[in-house]
Formats: sequence, C-alpha cells, structure tokens
Amino acid sequence: MEFEFSKKADSFQAGIFAILNEKKEEMVKAGKKVYNLSVGTPDFKPAPHIMEAVSEAAKDPENYKYALTDRPFLLEAVQNFYKRRFGVSIEPEEIMTINGSQEGMAHIAWALCNPGDVVLTPNPGYPIFSIGPSLCGADVRTYPLYRENGFLPKLSDIPEETAKAAKYMLVSYPLNPVCATANDAFYEELIAFAKKYNIIILHDNAYSDIIYGGREGKSFLSYEGAKEVGVEFYSLSKSYNLTGARISFVIGNQKIVDKFRSVRTQFDYGVFLPIQYGAAAALNGPQDAVLAQCEEYERRNQAFCGGLRSIGWDVPDSEGTMFVWAPVPKGHGTSEEFCMELMEKTGLIGVPGSSFGSLGEGFMRFALVEPVPVMQEIVKAIAESGLLKRKGE
Repeated sequence: MEFEFSKKADSFQAGIFAILNEKKEEMVKAGKKVYNLSVGTPDFKPAPHIMEAVSEAAKDPENYKYALTDRPFLLEAVQNFYKRRFGVSIEPEEIMTINGSQEGMAHIAWALCNPGDVVLTPNPGYPIFSIGPSLCGADVRTYPLYRENGFLPKLSDIPEETAKAAKYMLVSYPLNPVCATANDAFYEELIAFAKKYNIIILHDNAYSDIIYGGREGKSFLSYEGAKEVGVEFYSLSKSYNLTGARISFVIGNQKIVDKFRSVRTQFDYGVFLPIQYGAAAALNGPQDAVLAQCEEYERRNQAFCGGLRSIGWDVPDSEGTMFVWAPVPKGHGTSEEFCMELMEKTGLIGVPGSSFGSLGEGFMRFALVEPVPVMQEIVKAIAESGLLKRKGE
C-alpha cells in the first residue's frame, strides 16, 4: 500500500543528531573512544528538594488527573522568582506554563500567524525558531548574525518593507548556538524597533542562568516597554537540569498569553501536576546549586576553549549558554566535512554549524557536558591526532 504524506512532513530530513548518533554507535561498537559533545543535555542532577517535591506529589492519586490549569501556587512561585531574580513584576494572567520551550516556540505560531505572514528569525539560530512558523505556512525570513558584530542583528539593515510586513520577530540571548550575549542598548533598540513597526517580540531566555565573564543574565521583560511588545520564554530545563520534565513558561503581554492559552486548550490538558510541584520547588528553593553549576560550566568553557587555543585552534570563550561556537580551522572543508573528520580522527562529536542555518557554515557547536578533566583529555586527543598541525601546514 502506498501512502502520500503532507508536503510539510516530506520537507523534513533525518536530523543531524540522529545521523551523529548512528555514527557514534558505529564507533562504540568498533571499540573506539568517543567524546559526545553534540547534544545539550546537562550532566548535572536536579537538586534533591526538587526531586522530593515531584516524588511526594506523585504519591497522591489526585495528581494523576488532567491538570487543565496552572495551579495558583506555581503562578505565585513564578511571580516571586521573577521579582527576586530579574526585578520584574508580573501578574498571574501574564503567565502560562508550556511543555518545554521547544513546544512553546512551535505552537505559539498557531496563535500569531496566518499563512503567508512574515516572521523574522535569526541565522544562525536554533532550528525550532524557524520550523514553528514554517509549519503554519508563514513566510520565514531570517536576519543575519555575523561574528564581526558580536552575533547581534543590525536592526537598521532589515529592509523597511520586511519590517513593515513582519508579524513577529524571534530573539534569543544568550543565543544557542553562537554563545553570544546582548547588552542593554540592544534591547532598548529592539523594543523601539518593535513599536515602530508593530512587531511582536518573542524572547527565548533559556540561558540567562548560564552566563560568563561577570556578565549579568537579565530578562527581556526587565526593559521598559518590553511587556507592551512581546513575551518571554523562561525554561527550567538547563538551569535546574529538568530537561525531561518539559516545563517552561511564556510570560509577558497578557493579550498574547491569553490568545496562546485559548489555542493551547484545543490540544493540551496542562502540565502534569507533580511537575508543577517540582517547578514551584525549583523557583522557591535555594539557588546556590544554579550558581555553582554556572561556575562549573565556566571552568569547562575555559578549559576547553583555552586548551584548544593552546594547540593552535583559535576558539573564543563563550559569553553564555552551555555551548561553544568554534570556527572550523582553515583547510578543513565544510563544517559537515570537518565534523566527520574530527569524529573519525579524535572521537570528538560536535554539531556542524550549517545545521543552524546558512550562516552557521564555517563553525562547529560543542556542548559543555563533560567535567574539566575530560575536556582536557579531549584537547589532548586533538593535539595528539595531528589533525590541526597537518592541515595547517
């Protein structure tokens, strides 16, 4: 029997992570040493008080029913956390849980877009930023991010015709994969730009708690006028190591949150209640582990990037996120070619930058998911492979 699938479904090819995992399995079976820095899954454990809150809530059979709504205790926890952490006052009606920011980024497009509407997304950028609106039939137009400009967009370079037509613009700092941060002046300019052209801003704030060099991780909503023009996605996945729990929040403009909520009720019965209890425990509880974890990520960042520079690979330290954005050394072909060569010669698995957009070509992304001694071991393996020396000569 022959099946005809949707054009949208047929447009997706095997993801790079699946391809890399297949290659990894081949190497493991062959007995080769593998260092997997491709997927951004934290290697830290959730804090005990978070796991205890989930476990206790899971003992109550009432908590296995449809949640339907976000519980008041969780909304209050978000309010108090945003006030303490970012100095931002928010109302319960301006908050909604989502089953992870990835899901939220995809589904909010259903609330905002009609087919053909123009949406602005970063290049390079995380794939779901563009995939979400694409699934809605939107006209996705990317804005370029260049290393020479600190991977910040030049808003003045966006054609006025495009700006006037744009329904929403997706922005994220610290930005995965390029590991860059944005300063106050950028956000002030962004909000003015949004007001001028009546563009909704969606800000992905997954990494404000993983930021280096004495920088301050802020909220988009902490800037004057932000709530007038958009919403922010705040995730507990990376800050609290809850990736599998799938718990994030969309926070900000009430009209946007309300419309998203009305769409969501058509396909979603709410976040599993034990996870809501765990999220509240994370937000209300001590934050020492979050700070200590950030410090450890920074040590890994310095060990890996500094180590690579010491052997002739000019990789800058990340400004934020749990990743490293490394230029492909000269003479090593495309990012995909270098990715495979690096894997075969050293056992190190990263992600080719081309997976994040055309302007990601020429870069590799690595996740800081191994402790410092292993990062040092990886640097040694690259040095001993002769890969950099041979190609550079």
